[in-house]
Amino acid sequence: MAFVCCQLLQEVRPARLPHCSLPLDALCLSGVRRLHWRVDEWMAKEGLLDPNVKSIFVTCGDWDLKVMLPGQCQYLGLPVADYFKQWINLKKAYSFAMGCWPKNGLLDMNKGLSLQHIGRPHSGIDDCKNIANIMKTLAYRGFIFKQTSKPF
Repeated sequence: MAFVCCQLLQEVRPARLPHCSLPLDALCLSGVRRLHWRVDEWMAKEGLLDPNVKSIFVTCGDWDLKVMLPGQCQYLGLPVADYFKQWINLKKAYSFAMGCWPKNGLLDMNKGLSLQHIGRPHSGIDDCKNIANIMKTLAYRGFIFKQTSKPF
């Protein structure tokens, strides 16, 4: 099994705060629309849109791709790209592999695998590095990853 880890670093804030009905400024809305286009461009550049290439997003929980992203896309009038409609929830994968649920997410998974936590918790790029490290460790131990999300 080969792991290819690609990264696109782009800070963005939601166009609507989760618990607030007031939209943020138009500049932010424009930025989210540009990011949506940029992700598609990045996926194509990395060859991840080729139908012969298997790829999947990995998250630490379902909320980002099950709730937040579809809600933002609906608010902005954007379609949810097909590649965002399936993912691996690392918490679920870890619980299948290790037999216990990681109540404190990445911190518990790192501890359970005797890995050093990288960077600051909830820092986007640091979380990605920890997710990749946890996945590599589980794969080296023989765990086979499968999609955990249900189809839309």
